[in-house]
Amino acid sequence: MLRSVILFLLLLVVSVPVTRAENEGLADLDQATEKKLRAEKHRELTEVIELCQSALKKGLDEENSRFAKSLLASSLLQRAAFASKAVFGKGPADRLWRNYRKLALDDLEKAVELVPELPDALLMIARLNLLPDGNQERAIRAIDSALAIDGIEPNTRSPLLLMRAELEQDDQKQLVLLDEAVKLAPDDAEPIRARGLLHEKMGKAELAAADFDKLLKLNPEDALAYQNQARALAELKQYDRAMVSLDKARQLAPRSVMPLTIRAQIHVQQENLDAAMHDLNQALTMQPDNPIVLLLRASLYREMDKSEAALADLNRALRQEPDFSQARRLRWAVLIGDGKFKQVIAEMEEQLKRTPDDPDIPIQMAMLCTAEHQPQKAIDIYSSILAKEPDNVEAIEGRANALLGIGKQAEAIADYNRAMKLKSDDSGTLNNLAWVLATSPDDALRDGKRAVELATKACEATQYEQAHILSTLAAAYAETGDFETAIKWSKKAIALGKTEENAQPNVQQSLENELKSYEQGKPWRELLHEGLEAGSEKNVHSP
Repeated sequence: MLRSVILFLLLLVVSVPVTRAENEGLADLDQATEKKLRAEKHRELTEVIELCQSALKKGLDEENSRFAKSLLASSLLQRAAFASKAVFGKGPADRLWRNYRKLALDDLEKAVELVPELPDALLMIARLNLLPDGNQERAIRAIDSALAIDGIEPNTRSPLLLMRAELEQDDQKQLVLLDEAVKLAPDDAEPIRARGLLHEKMGKAELAAADFDKLLKLNPEDALAYQNQARALAELKQYDRAMVSLDKARQLAPRSVMPLTIRAQIHVQQENLDAAMHDLNQALTMQPDNPIVLLLRASLYREMDKSEAALADLNRALRQEPDFSQARRLRWAVLIGDGKFKQVIAEMEEQLKRTPDDPDIPIQMAMLCTAEHQPQKAIDIYSSILAKEPDNVEAIEGRANALLGIGKQAEAIADYNRAMKLKSDDSGTLNNLAWVLATSPDDALRDGKRAVELATKACEATQYEQAHILSTLAAAYAETGDFETAIKWSKKAIALGKTEENAQPNVQQSLENELKSYEQGKPWRELLHEGLEAGSEKNVHSP
């Protein structure tokens, strides 16, 4: 009965009295059993493990073998716990940290090989693998194995569900996991917080606010919950209540800048930019070099058309965090707004040397090269992207636009057709392909009937509210010889162009020139050497 008591205390899977059998490993197993009762230190557990392994190697009957494996698994788990404490206590900065993790994982993997249904071991395997440089796939498998165990205790199942939810990419599946975690542990703050944040991400502000209310009932001193609640209330346009929550958060965490930054964002929602600036300035008096606050203030300066001030803040943020990609991209956006395309292209090229796998920079750089009238450079960049990602629609369409700039209309049409197969309802692709089919000086490339079909779809997709697309429809009808309809749409394009916010005199002049051509019974022809310049302003979508 002694062994049964030990197994019960260790929560092992075998809990029946052990029959003493005359076999070679039994003496080692008896000794291991005695030592396990007193084992508290790493060295003592190692002795138990070695005795269990020796007993199994020497030979045991079926019942004693099961007991030995269970005793061995529990001892490995207990020894792994010592190493895990060193891992979580020291962190990655400690030079021996990875060694401790390896020791712990080695013991844990042996334990679950012996006794697969050990939820504590599986949970520890998952936690260790979720640390930097761990095996996330193994963590997921471990959690899923633990969750499949029947009769697992709620206080063990709930944290497993929470961890699994954090690893789940699908929002709806993540919500199902968190719902169960909250149900199993209604007084545990973390599953409720995680579900509230997920509701917020999914645009379910009312449900998010309800979750944060639950958190505050559990702990009225939870400053983070007040901050989260304020964001959800702001989404519901309950600004006064949101401000009250932020005031409470500031009382509880007076040194935190987060309540001030959230309040600034709420002021922006209310179009009160001066109040937002006041809050961000106050936050920076508390933490002068906080990169997040500097980024937010730079965004506000940009909104106020103060590009120099925005750049100053972004430069400060990047000095603090050179790899702060959001600050770098906003800085490029400000420079682009100031027309400094060449500078941004040069900086992007330097950044790619440091981060060659960044998926966004090449596309942006190619678009800037097109806008900067460097079509061949843009084509080369797009082609390098497509060599790795053949179905990248943005790169296909971008290359087609750039090809028009060097007069390679046949190649541009081929790319537009390729883009259409991947994304048939994109108004930009529909319009650009229709334009070149209607206006190319090459008789072999024009197709008026198809141009009308494509331009009509582009107009429908944009509710007939974009002047340059109406002008494409006019050009398409002119190519078919229907000048009456071409004139009708051309006049509408001119009228609409005058009301557009970004209306440009040269674009309006081009629209009027097209109308004159139709009134003279002549279809419009795009000159090869001027195609990109005229097209990029009027028809071809540029960055």
